[in-house]
Amino acid sequence: MKDNISVWEDEGGSLNEVINRGMTGSAGQIESAERIGAQVNGEFDRVSNALQAMALKQSDQGRLTTFAIMLILEEKRGEVLANERAGYVCPDWQELHDQVRKWIMNDPQYKAIKQPGQSKSAGPA
Repeated sequence: MKDNISVWEDEGGSLNEVINRGMTGSAGQIESAERIGAQVNGEFDRVSNALQAMALKQSDQGRLTTFAIMLILEEKRGEVLANERAGYVCPDWQELHDQVRKWIMNDPQYKAIKQPGQSKSAGPA
């Protein structure tokens, strides 16, 4: 993932643009994956913005938890957008409702943060 972030930062473009140049699949799959990929990236942005807004209203401890969740979010974004198989994006991401939130909540790192006794104030939007 670090290499993907480096590429994104070094080239000044979105990670999605870099990956689409090397995407594999049928022409129709690639076209759909490019369209859906932009929507997926937008959904990650929406969740990130909601978490940032929440962090501004939290205590220091709550903010740390929210920032940890934001790191998980960015890891998931990198995993999704780094997949070069166009067919991967199409079936899994056509229906975005709650997809990002569910994926984060199923992440082992998130589950460790949210173990009993932890603050319930932070979570994906």
